[in-house]
Amino acid sequence: MPSLTRSEATERAALITVTSMEVDLDLTGGDRDDHEEFGSRTTIRFTCNQPGATTFLDLRPAALESLVLNGSELDPASLRDGRVELADLAAENEVTVVATMRYSRDGQGLHRAVDPADGQHYVYGHLFLDAAPTVFACFDQPDLKAPYAVTVTAPEHWTVVGNGAAMSTAPGRWELAHTRPLATYFVTVCAGPWASVRSEHDGIPLGIHARASLREPLERQAEQMLEVTRASFDYYHRLFGIRYPFGEYHQVFVPEFNAGAMENPGCVTFRDTYVFRGAAARDEVLTRTNTIAHEMAHMWFGDLVTMRWWDDLWLNESFAEYMAHRTTVDATEFTEGWVDSTVARKMWGYAAERTPSTHPVAGGAALDAQAALQDFDGISYAKGAATLRQLIAHIGDHAFIAGVSAYLREHAYGNGTLADFLGFMERASGTDLGEWSKAWLLTAGLDVIAADQESGVVTREAPAAFPADRPHTLDVAGFTAGAEVFRVEATLTGPSAEVAALREAPRAELVVPNASDLTWATVALDPSTLQAVPQGLATLPDPQARAVVWAALVDGVCLGRVDPRVVVDTFGRAWPQEDNESVLNRVAGVLLGRLVPSFLPAEEEAGARAVVAQAAAELLDASEPGSTRALLGARVLARSSADEATLRPWAERSGLPAGLERDSDFRWLVVRNLAGHGLVDRDFIERVRRDDDTLSGRLGELTARAALPGEAKSWAWEQLTANRERSNYELNALAGGFWAGDDLETLRGFVPRYFADVPAMAQWVGADALGRVATLAYPSRVVEPATADASAEALAGDGLTPAVRRSVVDADSELREALRSRALFG
Repeated sequence: MPSLTRSEATERAALITVTSMEVDLDLTGGDRDDHEEFGSRTTIRFTCNQPGATTFLDLRPAALESLVLNGSELDPASLRDGRVELADLAAENEVTVVATMRYSRDGQGLHRAVDPADGQHYVYGHLFLDAAPTVFACFDQPDLKAPYAVTVTAPEHWTVVGNGAAMSTAPGRWELAHTRPLATYFVTVCAGPWASVRSEHDGIPLGIHARASLREPLERQAEQMLEVTRASFDYYHRLFGIRYPFGEYHQVFVPEFNAGAMENPGCVTFRDTYVFRGAAARDEVLTRTNTIAHEMAHMWFGDLVTMRWWDDLWLNESFAEYMAHRTTVDATEFTEGWVDSTVARKMWGYAAERTPSTHPVAGGAALDAQAALQDFDGISYAKGAATLRQLIAHIGDHAFIAGVSAYLREHAYGNGTLADFLGFMERASGTDLGEWSKAWLLTAGLDVIAADQESGVVTREAPAAFPADRPHTLDVAGFTAGAEVFRVEATLTGPSAEVAALREAPRAELVVPNASDLTWATVALDPSTLQAVPQGLATLPDPQARAVVWAALVDGVCLGRVDPRVVVDTFGRAWPQEDNESVLNRVAGVLLGRLVPSFLPAEEEAGARAVVAQAAAELLDASEPGSTRALLGARVLARSSADEATLRPWAERSGLPAGLERDSDFRWLVVRNLAGHGLVDRDFIERVRRDDDTLSGRLGELTARAALPGEAKSWAWEQLTANRERSNYELNALAGGFWAGDDLETLRGFVPRYFADVPAMAQWVGADALGRVATLAYPSRVVEPATADASAEALAGDGLTPAVRRSVVDADSELREALRSRALFG
C-alpha cells in the first residue's frame, strides 16, 4: 500500500480540520486463540474550507462493513490501497466507518500476545508510524490532531487503560475520558488481566501495569519506578512552568514491544523486559529510569507540541533524549547519567554517522512516512541531544529554557517546525542561529577532534563528504600516574585553536580531548596516549573521561585507525578494575557483540574470548557476592567462556554465583553459549525451557536452538523466514542466535539465502519489525568479500523495501569496516 507523501499530507491539512474522533473497539473474544479479529467503529467529524472538494480517509481493515458520509452510504468497494475517497465534502462533515480489523503479531497496530506462563492474552496499541488505519479509520498524519472519545468492549476479567482515564460502565464495557487533541500515532488501548500498582502525585493519578505473571517483580520494583515518575514530574513542572496536560498517567509494560517505549499521552507503553525477572545491574535500572524520564519529557516535546511532518522528528526525540539525561542526573540518584549516555547512546549515534545512510539531525527530505521511519536512529536521538548541549553552550541555559517554554506555550496542542523552534531560541537569546543551525542541524557528519599538548593546538577536521563549520565548546584533560594533572576549556570556531593553558600545563601521559563529553565528535587520541592506554586507562579517576576513551578506541577500530588487538589488550587490563556499571556492561557488549567476532581473524577469536573471560572471572572474584559488579562479571563470563567445566554446572543450576541461583535469564545466557559450542543438544534446551515456560523462556529456547551447529541451522532458518505464525520477538530470538558458533562452513551457505529470504518477509511482517529482523539476521559473522559482494548486488536491485534496504546498507557498512580492519592489521 502506498505510504502517505509529504505533499499529500500538506494538501489534506490545508483542506480539512478534524474536530472530533469517536472510536469504539470490540475486543470480545480477544482472550481466545481462535479469535484473530476485532471490531472497530469510528465516527470522525471534520470541517472543509472548500465545500465540494475531495479528500481521502486512511483505512486498512480485514473487512469493511459500512461507510457513511454525511448520511449517505458509500460503496465499501471504494476502499483501494488503504484509502477511501471522500467526495463532495460539506463545510461540516461526519463520516462513520464500521470495519473488522486483524490483531497483529509484529508489534504494530493492535498487537496481541499470549503469556504461556498462565495462558492469558493481552492486547496493546502501537500506532507509530502509520499503523493507526489498522485499528480505526482516520486521517493519519501528525498535523491533523483531534480530541478522542474511546470506548472498548473486552472480556469481563480484563482491565482496559488508554489515553483517557478508563471507567468500567458495565461488565466488559469501558469508557475512556475524552482526551486533549492527539495525533493519530499517539492513540493506544491496552487491555488484558493486568497486574497493577496505583498511586498519586501532585494531583496526578498514577498507574503501573504489567502481565499478571509479572506481578511479584512489578510490585517489588514499582516504588523505584514511581519515585522516578514523581521526581520527573516535579523537575519538568519547575523547568517549563507548564503543568502536565493529559490527566492520568499510566505506564504499561507490554509483551513483545518493538521499541524501548512509546510516549502515548497518559498511557506510555514500555517493553516488559524492563520489569526485571531476575537480578538487575545498576546500569539496567538506570536505563529504565532514563526511559521513564524520556517518555515523560515527550508529554511536552511531541505530545503537547507535535512536529508538523516527520522531517522534524528530532523535535520529539532529540529533546526527550537530552531532557531524560538531564533529569536523571539532576533529579534522581543516577548522577552518572551522562557517562551512560557516552557509552550507551553516543556510541550508537557515532556508528550511525559512519554509515552511508547518515543524515542531518533536522531538515531531511522525508518525502513519505515510511522514508521518515528510516531516520529514526542514533542521529535523531543521540546526536540531536548532543547538539542541544552545544546550543546551550552557545546561547546559555537560561535562554534555552526560556525559549523552550515560550515555544511550548505558543504551540500547545498543535504542531511546530524547526523554523518555529529556532525563532523562539533566537528571541530568547538575542542570537542569530542561522549559521549555527546550518552547521549543526542541517548538515550530516561528525568532526574529528584532536589535541596536541606540546603545541597547545586543538584541531577540528570535518568529514570531506559533509563539510561544515561546526563550532565546538569542549575541554581537554590530562592524566599521569592515576591523577588528573590538568583540565582546560577550548572553543573551536575554526579548523584549529591555540590553547595556551594546554601548552603550559604539566605534561601528561594520557591526553583526552572532549574529556567531559560536551560535544559531538570522534576523538582521535595522540600516539603516545594510545600507547599508554592499555596500562593507564584503569587509573583515570574520572569515569566520564574513561568512557570517552573507550568510545575513542571503538571508533578508532571501526575507522581503521586502531588495531582491534589494542582494545582486547586494554579490556583485559582495565575492564576488571572499572567501577562504573554502564562502562562495564556496554564495553563488554561491544567487544563480544562486534569487535571480537568481526574485526579479528577467525583463528584469533578464541584467544580474544579467553582474554574477555579471564577479565570477567577477575571481576567476579574481586566483587562483593551478589553485587551488580559481580552480576556483570558473571554475565560476561557466561557469554565468553568456552570452559564446559564452568558452564555446564551453571546450566544445571549448580555452583552459581550469589544472587543467580534462580535467575532464569542468566541460565539462558549460559545455555546459549553452550549451544553455540555444540556442548548441549535440543533435548537439553527443551528441558531448560520446561523449567521456564514463560514468554522469556520460550524466546531463550528459540535463541539457543538457533545457535546449535550443523543441521539445526536449517530448522532455525525455516522458522525464521517461512513460519508466518512467529511473533516479532520470536523472529528476533531466532535471528539473534542463528549466526552464533564457529561452524563458518555451514553459516557460509546461508549468506545468499539471507538476501533472497529476508526481504520476502515484507509480505507478512511490518516495516518496523522487519527492519530489526533484517539487522539481526544479516550475515555479519561471515566477514568475507563474498558477503560484501552479495550485499552490493542486493542494494543495486530494487527488491528491498525501505526498512530492509536501510538495514542492509548499515550492516554492509559495518561489514566493510571489519574487512578494512583485517586488511590493515592482519
